[in-house]
Amino acid sequence: MPAHHLIHCVGRTDRLNHDRRIRGIGGVNPDGAHWHISEAQAIAAIEAGRWSFYVDHGGGAVTVIVAISKYGSKYLKGGADALQPESLLALPECG
Repeated sequence: MPAHHLIHCVGRTDRLNHDRRIRGIGGVNPDGAHWHISEAQAIAAIEAGRWSFYVDHGGGAVTVIVAISKYGSKYLKGGADALQPESLLALPECG
């Protein structure tokens, strides 16, 4: 079973393409240690079954999935999101 991590913040790019808007994600471990990884690292971990991620959206957990654009680019988005990764973009910028 993969470790399940809450995402607290995102690193954004200045791109408008849905598959190029997120640079990385971050959060806080139960011991209080902050973590931050690139989008590519998160995608690799999800696909390998090592980690899973979610965001807190209105008190409910939204699972973060790996989506594939029509051009074949992999990117992260909330499972309930349409094309744009709105669940992630609603989070604050990682500092």
